[in-house]
Amino acid sequence: MLNATKKWLSLKLSSVIMVPFMIWFLVNFVSIYDSNYENIVEFFSSSQSALIFSIFIIITFFHSALSISEIFEDYIGSEKTRKFANMMVYLSSFIIPTITLLTLYKL
Repeated sequence: MLNATKKWLSLKLSSVIMVPFMIWFLVNFVSIYDSNYENIVEFFSSSQSALIFSIFIIITFFHSALSISEIFEDYIGSEKTRKFANMMVYLSSFIIPTITLLTLYKL
């Protein structure tokens, strides 16, 4: 299978997987939107909420990195620049969720 085909399938699969997590997040975000700090900490301290949110964050950043990578493939002509940009996107898509999850689990 071609690399472009794998990337396309990964994008589509991550999109489908992200839908129920997005619905879950939106429903819960509406319910905690006007809550005080203690209620929000209680929500994210729940092991079920923390696990679902963690999976959501990981899938979202994976999907975003693949999408941005496709944009680089289309619009950056220089191979060296494109590889560097992709490396930075993949690196940040690993570091940012890691920091987010570490912060979440320290609550």
